[in-house]
Amino acid sequence: MRFFSLSGMRLSTPFGQFGDICRMIKIEHSVFALPYAWAGAFLAARGLPSARSLVFLTIGMIAARSFAMAFNRLADLPFDRDNPRTQQRPLVTGVISKGQTWAFCALMAVIFIAACAALNTVCLWLSVPALLFAAIYSVLKRFTALCHFWLGATLGLAPLAGWLSVNPTSLGLAPVLLFWGVTFWVAAFDIYYAFQDMDFDVAFELHSVPASLGPDTALTVAAFSHAMTSIFLLLAGFAAGLSWPWYVVWLGISVMLLVEHRLMKPQDLRHVNTAFFTLNGIISPVVLIGVLLGIYI
Repeated sequence: MRFFSLSGMRLSTPFGQFGDICRMIKIEHSVFALPYAWAGAFLAARGLPSARSLVFLTIGMIAARSFAMAFNRLADLPFDRDNPRTQQRPLVTGVISKGQTWAFCALMAVIFIAACAALNTVCLWLSVPALLFAAIYSVLKRFTALCHFWLGATLGLAPLAGWLSVNPTSLGLAPVLLFWGVTFWVAAFDIYYAFQDMDFDVAFELHSVPASLGPDTALTVAAFSHAMTSIFLLLAGFAAGLSWPWYVVWLGISVMLLVEHRLMKPQDLRHVNTAFFTLNGIISPVVLIGVLLGIYI
């Protein structure tokens, strides 16, 4: 299930057809990190941030995520050609060339750095390290099953980025706790997603948690990660001094995480898209709504 589809758009760009670019970077997955960045900004402002902060934060987040996804497609190209699940990706079929993808990565990096510069000096200083941090994930699967947690930490930078876009002089405890909540949340659903490629990862000596530790242990690791997500979200509410609506939202999110875990069965992957995209696509906007209600009520 997807909230929207841009794959049919035929607008031509120097990097290929616009719809193909959106398919390559899975633009719809922006829903995972962007609400956390906005939540960090609202927490730092203790209300509505300036329009300038929100605009350049949003531009920077979309650019950073687009850079990371395009770079990931380049890094994974040798494996994507052999994996039946990924053989129709635009870079594999040749609809988008490697040269176009490299150029797209460069453009997104420039846009991200420019957006950070427009926010404040601290964000500018951290822009290049943030891009490098995001890029490292794409090669980690070759070496360690901790790749899922690195991906989680990459998205976990979102609330920190949101906070620093508004308040670069000091970093509160709440966005740090949100960082850990997002890190474990993403790691869990990325482990679920990796069940689809478990046999392929074993054959090609790639180190996902399911391939390295087996399906039963992988489910246990994911369940632990979801439990940690719930704990850190609860603590973030306390640290931010959010009012009672946040805790109602937190309880609902915890229930959704439990439902997600019960849906996942390694021997039956029919619900993997529901667990991976539908439920998680709901959770991140709900977190933002909970933060707003906790601030304003």
